[in-house]
Amino acid sequence: MTSRIPTTTRTAAGSEGHPTTAMLLDAVRAGLEVHDLGRTLTVGMPQSPNHPAYWHAMPRRHGDMVRADGGSAANDMISMGTHVGTHVDALAHVSQDGRLYGDVDAASAQVGGRFVDHGAHTIAPMVRRGLLLDVPAAVGVERLDPGQEITVEDLERTLERQRTEIRTDDVVLVRSGWGQHFDHGDGDAYRGLSTGVPGVSEAGATFLAEFGIHATGADTIAYEQLAPGAGHGLLPAHRVLLVESGIYIIEALDLEGLAAAGVHEFLFVMSPLKFFGATGSPVRPLAVVGG
Repeated sequence: MTSRIPTTTRTAAGSEGHPTTAMLLDAVRAGLEVHDLGRTLTVGMPQSPNHPAYWHAMPRRHGDMVRADGGSAANDMISMGTHVGTHVDALAHVSQDGRLYGDVDAASAQVGGRFVDHGAHTIAPMVRRGLLLDVPAAVGVERLDPGQEITVEDLERTLERQRTEIRTDDVVLVRSGWGQHFDHGDGDAYRGLSTGVPGVSEAGATFLAEFGIHATGADTIAYEQLAPGAGHGLLPAHRVLLVESGIYIIEALDLEGLAAAGVHEFLFVMSPLKFFGATGSPVRPLAVVGG
């Protein structure tokens, strides 16, 4: 989804202050396009079977209680796992040989049922340079095949074709085209439990981590390559990124609109919910470019 922040002639208060702030406000006044990279949360949407499903209920509906003046209000109750829909993995999400990122003992860190040091509340809001690596466009297909590995060679080829470069602290988003299955009423195709899902390999994750990026994401259910029939049995890219490198992972992104617009470089904006001690958080990332 793409929206436009309209041009305005009103002078923003304080624009005469810090020069960088003035430049930001000038950019807003000139007009910006915002690409919404988050999925709409709906009951029954495709998700990993490892996490509690999204559920939405209305305990109070209009008319259940009517005020003396005729006014009425409705309210909601939502339950879901923190790794459902578009979401970010906190560093507490994955351990290797009993250790979290920074050689933290996983067993000790989870005492009390909360990850104080590596929980979702420790993920700072992200306002950073974002980069889209449109792999299908680089290799000449609409979307990658089930279970296909995104290799280092694929990533290098994409960077060369787009004439882009990865920089330290970037947020790198990898498109496989698999997100086309998300809203087409075929959750099994998106999950790929039997067919597999394309994604970044262990070698590809190592390649990206060596740039010192801040976060990386994909349009798939588990970011990395899932071999046919293997499910989530092995997730080496998660180990490389979360445990060894301290790099956040964003999953189930909607990258189709961004790719269709030919946008490869943008301002990436994302703020996780501050769930204290949680292993992840739903997010609604934005890619902002000049209008």
